[in-house]
Amino acid sequence: MIRKILIALLFVLLLAVFELNQNSLWGWALFIAISIGYFFWREALIKQKASGWGRTGVFFAWLILFAIVLIVSWPPERRVPAVQGKDPKETPAISLEKGQVSGVYTEDGAVAVYAGIPYAKPPVGELRWREPQDPEPWDGVLKADSFAPMSMQPVHLPIYNSLAQIIGYHDYEIRLDDNYRAPVSEDALYVNVWQPSSAKAGDALPVLVYVHGGSLQTGQPWYQDYSGESLARTGEVIVVNMGYRLGVFGYLALEELAAESPNGTTGNYGLLDQIKALEWVRDNIAAFGGDPGNVTLAGESAGAASVSAICTSPLAKGLFRRAVLESSSVASPEPPHSFRLMAEAYQSGQELMTRNKANSVEDLRALPAEALVREADTQHHMTVDGYALTETPYESYKAGRHNEEALLHGFNKEESAPFILFSHANLKNYEQRVRAFFKDYADEVLTLMPASTNAEADKNWADIFSAAYFSYPHYCLTRLAAANGLPVYEYYFTRDNGRLGSWHSGEEVYLYGNIPADSKLYDARDRALSGEMFRYYLNFIKNGNPNGEGLLTWEVSTDGRKPLEFGDTTQVTSDPFLALYDILDRMQGFTVD
Repeated sequence: MIRKILIALLFVLLLAVFELNQNSLWGWALFIAISIGYFFWREALIKQKASGWGRTGVFFAWLILFAIVLIVSWPPERRVPAVQGKDPKETPAISLEKGQVSGVYTEDGAVAVYAGIPYAKPPVGELRWREPQDPEPWDGVLKADSFAPMSMQPVHLPIYNSLAQIIGYHDYEIRLDDNYRAPVSEDALYVNVWQPSSAKAGDALPVLVYVHGGSLQTGQPWYQDYSGESLARTGEVIVVNMGYRLGVFGYLALEELAAESPNGTTGNYGLLDQIKALEWVRDNIAAFGGDPGNVTLAGESAGAASVSAICTSPLAKGLFRRAVLESSSVASPEPPHSFRLMAEAYQSGQELMTRNKANSVEDLRALPAEALVREADTQHHMTVDGYALTETPYESYKAGRHNEEALLHGFNKEESAPFILFSHANLKNYEQRVRAFFKDYADEVLTLMPASTNAEADKNWADIFSAAYFSYPHYCLTRLAAANGLPVYEYYFTRDNGRLGSWHSGEEVYLYGNIPADSKLYDARDRALSGEMFRYYLNFIKNGNPNGEGLLTWEVSTDGRKPLEFGDTTQVTSDPFLALYDILDRMQGFTVD
């Protein structure tokens, strides 16, 4: 009996592998049929009093067949539909600069989604590591009913992604319509538009353009947390996002590439893609009912770092009016991530050529994308190229050079959590870590944040990581922007819940109004808080001021010391890391003069 129970449990476990790996449904059916056959065969052997070796052989044959079926029914690649559900209704065609396009309506008809509209030529072949080029015009009506492939990036086994959803997000859902893998490709320069179905050309609705995060190495524009559907559903906003080049394809820098560029640029191809998408919005959004003169640019994590850079790019002047940055900025004197100076970028590029046994750029262009994608971790930083960025954002703000008219930005309480998940600090390594990071200032930090237990060491290091890598750059940005006379609205997100809580990116589902209606991971306060944040956001997108009727007044910040807290209550609070910021200011030589 015990063996039967163990075999039954193993059967359930193997079925779970099919589900978590998103294998084709016919693979499930075949394995179930094989398993039924195995169970009958095993029972027959038992009745015949066959030897244990015979039953063992049949058991291993079952496992081998499981592995074979798992492989042959591997989930196929398929583009992600713009709207879930069977046969969504198609929209009328809209005429754009390069051709006509039709989208699909959500099930209730409130929102039209246009997915996979090209904003540049595919950056492949000779266009790999070149500035984005205008797309070719097309004949007929382009059916924009599914998202384009995500930009070329390292991909994991489907089961890895499912386990990450279970462990990190706690919201894995068993479904029968997701048995496929989203494709990746260098050909990924496409925009997606969420339009109120009532909108039409000439309406001049405000526009939000969103840049996804992912350390400039990974990510895709269709993730539900930051979907533009809820904003478009208000009937007041049009939302656009885009794919852009990532990793080695977006941020490789070589002198040979700079020499062949008509603009002398290299190292910022992903950033140039984002600016190209903004140009597409300027030239085409009126056809959807949007106002090209009322654009807000937003991003989270590396997307926010990109927005921070675009705020000081001379190429983006006039392409947007306001900016929203969630959980990242590169406005500090020494940006902690997503940014490097050109000398470092060139050195890294040469090292890449050596690793790949390439003697020229043409040798690199001849390599398949799959061979280069492993370099994502070495090439995911913007740089000062003299074209997209003529100086560091810190230098630009100090000189009063920036593109935005108003700024909404902030950070979360536990930004560091996913980044130190497998590298927690303890008493044995805490001081060593502090000294390695702060060097001559380490004694001050250890006095400010002493640790006498492993728990204290772990918490202190988590706070230091959050402050140094995420919140301090926001503190710098507030002071720089305020010194230039910009209205700045800064937040601090602290709300815990059954999902991500106040971890990095945990605020997005609130801000974009995308908490699932049937989710048990959020309670009444979460939904009320999301309503508040969503209304602040909508007001800011519309007119540059988040305040409105029924909302606590969000005061303009001049020094970054008193952000508005979004948590168990909505209230003005003190930034918890001000003393640590003072040390970082002196370390990095920050001034606003």
